[in-house]
Amino acid sequence: MSNSLKLWRNARLATCDAHGRVLEDGALLTRGARIEWVGREGERDLTEAAEVHDLNGAWVTPGLIDCHTHLVFAGNRAGEYAERLRGRSYEEIARAGGGILSTVRAVRAASEAQLFEQSVPRLSALMNEGVTTVEIKSGYGLTLEDEAKMLRVARALGRAFPVTVRATLLAAHSLPPEFRGRPDEYIDTIAREWLPALAAEGLVDAVDVFCERIAFTVAQAERLYQAAAALKIPVKMHAEQLANLGGTLMATRHGALSCDHLEFAGAAEAQALARAGTAAVLLPVAFYCLAEERRPPVAALRAAGAIMAVASDCNPGSAPGTSLLLAMSMATRLFGLTAEEALLGTTRHAAQALGLGAERGSLAAGLAADFVVWNVSAPEELSYWIGFNPRRTVVRAGEIQRWPTPIP
Repeated sequence: MSNSLKLWRNARLATCDAHGRVLEDGALLTRGARIEWVGREGERDLTEAAEVHDLNGAWVTPGLIDCHTHLVFAGNRAGEYAERLRGRSYEEIARAGGGILSTVRAVRAASEAQLFEQSVPRLSALMNEGVTTVEIKSGYGLTLEDEAKMLRVARALGRAFPVTVRATLLAAHSLPPEFRGRPDEYIDTIAREWLPALAAEGLVDAVDVFCERIAFTVAQAERLYQAAAALKIPVKMHAEQLANLGGTLMATRHGALSCDHLEFAGAAEAQALARAGTAAVLLPVAFYCLAEERRPPVAALRAAGAIMAVASDCNPGSAPGTSLLLAMSMATRLFGLTAEEALLGTTRHAAQALGLGAERGSLAAGLAADFVVWNVSAPEELSYWIGFNPRRTVVRAGEIQRWPTPIP
């Protein structure tokens, strides 16, 4: 990669930085994979750049970040979606042996090569919309071998394509058949055996847990958090999606990077998230697909000053979607976010949800040179269009991406 100075000029910049700067006559200087300077064209002598790109007045944002996905999986659960349309609930299907365990059976039967092949189109769809960083969770293997298989595929996707991948261990997603009736033993097995082994392989960037009545208790989640802390691995939580068990309050006490879903959270949770600096990750596609009625406490989160991120939750059961732009639109219409909050939720705040706030998510000096040039007249269009992708050009690590196929 060249370390020559590149100028990206004649741009309108939605920096998404801590100051909320919007620069109508903006320019960026990049050196190698980093941003060296951001500002107005007249503020600095820019003749030193060895390479100049005229962006013709286009809007530029940071590269989008999808901070909650399960996109490595096999098969699909379209049949279960049809059952829900006929009136069965997500919990009923799960308790009858479907749901997550249905995908577990498919993942266990798939090879790494097959998992990789099936995951590529989903990742491609996200990247085609300007996603330059994505989190990928395990959680459909539920054995050491199969969880490792999923995490290795996540790492392989990050090596094969121009995208930054953060891999999250979600072995505490559901109780596997081998541990039926023994959830505490399963949590202890993850904490004492699987997590250290997978971390030693460099496969784990964070640890997540599904804290719900159909999954794991707050006490069980806390034991897993303690094991992660001993290995200095950050933690996250699927919290308060189907009921309020107190997961968010516990997770924030442990400094969790994020608590995700939060439909049954309230003012106390919002205040705890704000105090801890833990991101509230909103997942409107799951809310939509499950036909939920209770919304996350956006007003309380906003009033408390909590960080709000937005993600696709790409998964085969509750959110079979591969569009972060659609998730942004749904977050505005279904949850009441503003267009500005939706953009921050998929840039700076999404980076914070992954522990990458000092690296990505804003157009600022020293951060990764990941940004998107858009065919829009205003940034508000990113959460306005439905089924239309206005992405023009993706720049990742300071290089124009020729893949996916450029949109003219």
